[in-house]
Amino acid sequence: MKKKILITLGIIVAIAASSVVGFAVAAMNAPKHPSDYKIGIPYEQAVESDKPMLAVFYVDWCGYCMRFMPKFKTLSGIYKNKFNFVMINVEADENKALSEDVGITGFPTVYILDPKYDNRVLMSNSYYQNLKKFRVELDRYLRIRGLLDKATAENEK
Repeated sequence: MKKKILITLGIIVAIAASSVVGFAVAAMNAPKHPSDYKIGIPYEQAVESDKPMLAVFYVDWCGYCMRFMPKFKTLSGIYKNKFNFVMINVEADENKALSEDVGITGFPTVYILDPKYDNRVLMSNSYYQNLKKFRVELDRYLRIRGLLDKATAENEK
């Protein structure tokens, strides 16, 4: 009887120890900065496309930016055929002019930028924590853009 108890305790300890090691390895490999996420395409490439882009303006020292990146990654998987996803590090020299042009005042800032219609839509930061609300706004934009596309096509006839 004691032998069974010792074997059972040994198995439990081994499972617990392997779980702790697994969590430690995952934590070591987890992204530490928003720029560690490699989501989407470069801004210059997105501007040349007919698709609108969902652009996140971030800085690497921002905790809110870091918390938002997993959601941005999830959105990129859901909307990959409808939006180009772009990450823009505001502190990078090549992004200073764009950041000033769109008026970045906080982080993260998410815009829908649509080069086809020269349109910019600032996404409210109240959506950042609620993926469902965020998706409602993205779908709304796509519906309106669809109407614009239809009207443009009819006018060209």
